[in-house]
Amino acid sequence: MSSLTRLRRRILTPDVGQTKISTRGFHLKDEQARERLETVGSSFLHGYGAAAEASGPAEAAPSVEATPAAYRGFAYEGAAMAFAIRDALPGRPRHVARFLADHDEHVYMAYVGVGWAMARLPRLLWHRLYAPDPLLRWLVLDGYGFHEAYFKTDRYVRQRRRPSTFAWPADGPRDYSVRAIDQGIGRACWFVAGTDPEQLVRLLDAFPVDRRRDLYAGAGLAVCYAGGASERELNWLAECAGTYRPDLAQGASFGAAARLRAGLVLPHNELATRVLCGMSVSDATRVTDEARVGLPQDDVLPAYEVWRQRIRNAFDPSPATRKLSEQ
Repeated sequence: MSSLTRLRRRILTPDVGQTKISTRGFHLKDEQARERLETVGSSFLHGYGAAAEASGPAEAAPSVEATPAAYRGFAYEGAAMAFAIRDALPGRPRHVARFLADHDEHVYMAYVGVGWAMARLPRLLWHRLYAPDPLLRWLVLDGYGFHEAYFKTDRYVRQRRRPSTFAWPADGPRDYSVRAIDQGIGRACWFVAGTDPEQLVRLLDAFPVDRRRDLYAGAGLAVCYAGGASERELNWLAECAGTYRPDLAQGASFGAAARLRAGLVLPHNELATRVLCGMSVSDATRVTDEARVGLPQDDVLPAYEVWRQRIRNAFDPSPATRKLSEQ
């Protein structure tokens, strides 16, 4: 490793101590949950560090790929964040474009990682962020919301603040941006709750009612993708979610699709989709794929939200939803 790459890694890479549960002040359910969540954080920073010091995506890939399957997606997320930050610096080497071209199977986590970079970059550099897919680009704001809730927990979770408007993407339905951010905040709440469903529900139900569907959906994604809950806990969560259970299922199906596409499906993913979606990971992914067919162009609602609503409706057994879906 050259002195330049060592210096670049030291300057760009956050302190791993910032991912400790005790540092963040998150709920501690038990030692197993603490180890899981802190390993998520250290894996993210491992990927970030590999990308910060590498000459490009090809050089970073072996180190990122060596991360255990349970945490490999988080390493790719961290790598995407680092490449996005490097792309925003003078020179614009287009690392993220090459990273996505080489690792399309991790596209969901990569877009979320770009959102982490957004949270660390001045707004005047946001136009340099690479997120070309008009459907998946909303995951960038999911990543932004997760970052803010994870590192500014008092403001975004306990005080329940959010931006009134958000100037990204420039050509998208502006009013939807804060909803995509809420999905990331909900995902972060699974970490703030220490993978404890009772703590999670307490956090989410303290938010205004009009925000909860997006928050529960984000939480469902984290519950499935990151794991940390037992079957008993998942059954309790599904029951206590009440009217938001289809939102939990929608998020869990997104987590399942991300895992399956990357070839990283593990038992905790199958458990989550079985309880929250009533089906396997592959079947939950099929729901997301079928809902994606024939999406309209962005309008008042982006196609991304129409996609999410179709998935939610597929998991909603209420007669009103069935009637609407048949029309």
